[in-house]
Amino acid sequence: MLTLADTIDWLNAKIGRAAAWLCLAVVAIQFTVVVLRYLFGIGSIWLQESIVYSHAAMFLLVAAWTLKNEGHVRVDIFYTSASPRRKAMVDLFGALFLLIPFAVAILYFSWGYVARSWANFEGSREASGLPMVFVLKTLIPVFAAMLILQGTAQAIRAGSVLSGKSPSHKTAA
Repeated sequence: MLTLADTIDWLNAKIGRAAAWLCLAVVAIQFTVVVLRYLFGIGSIWLQESIVYSHAAMFLLVAAWTLKNEGHVRVDIFYTSASPRRKAMVDLFGALFLLIPFAVAILYFSWGYVARSWANFEGSREASGLPMVFVLKTLIPVFAAMLILQGTAQAIRAGSVLSGKSPSHKTAA
């Protein structure tokens, strides 16, 4: 089972690292928009929408990697001083009863929304906007699936600690 958790961690890390480069794209495109607008008086809805798309894609695709690296906000008044076993219990409970059900709900409720978007090949509402809203919306269930996978990896690692198969607790392998 730890091999499965390692594979999930590897997959989410690969996707997360690749998507993190979108941050550079957001900065570069925003710089271009500002220069075009204020130096040349040129506006571009296509460029402005690409900033929003890149920003959304970055956050949706790096969320599971951030969870893997314990980068999410956590109320850790008690967690930081807890024993490895207690941390494993908190992580197992959090993954099984909070994270995974939440991600399953996102997956369930977004499915029809994304399917309708694909059925119409939904594009921007703006005349010169990006014609790929359906692709952006597809990232919502991808985000949920990645969180389900990462929550599964977290639960496996926590279960390993609780069963005594792993000497210390570390959700971000």
